[in-house]
Amino acid sequence: MSESVMIRLRMSSHDAHYGGNLVDGARIVQLFGDVATELLIRRDGDEGLFRAYDSIEFLAPVYAGDYIEATGEIVSEGNTSRKMVFTAKKVIMPRPEISPSAADFMEEPVIVCRASGTCVTPKNCQRK
Repeated sequence: MSESVMIRLRMSSHDAHYGGNLVDGARIVQLFGDVATELLIRRDGDEGLFRAYDSIEFLAPVYAGDYIEATGEIVSEGNTSRKMVFTAKKVIMPRPEISPSAADFMEEPVIVCRASGTCVTPKNCQRK
């Protein structure tokens, strides 16, 4: 239906919310919101509004220093609604046991979160 959008970010110590440098799951959901915004701008020429998530599954921990790749796509649409699916994967992880600056690109990325939801772009805001 539409192209996929991807954002890749390194989680920083500012993103860590819990002991052991664990990143709050809300940070991943925030990335999905950014992906949704770009999808709506590409589709409608407007940022639109996130109406609701149907499901969110946190599948693996995320730590400060991890690189997360968040992707999403529009899978169906109505007059104003856009149904989307999202996936977040850990693609690079730090290796402090080797050295303070060591990191590995993961041959097999780890899915850390999946979600689906609906966004709305009011008819009068759609420019495409």
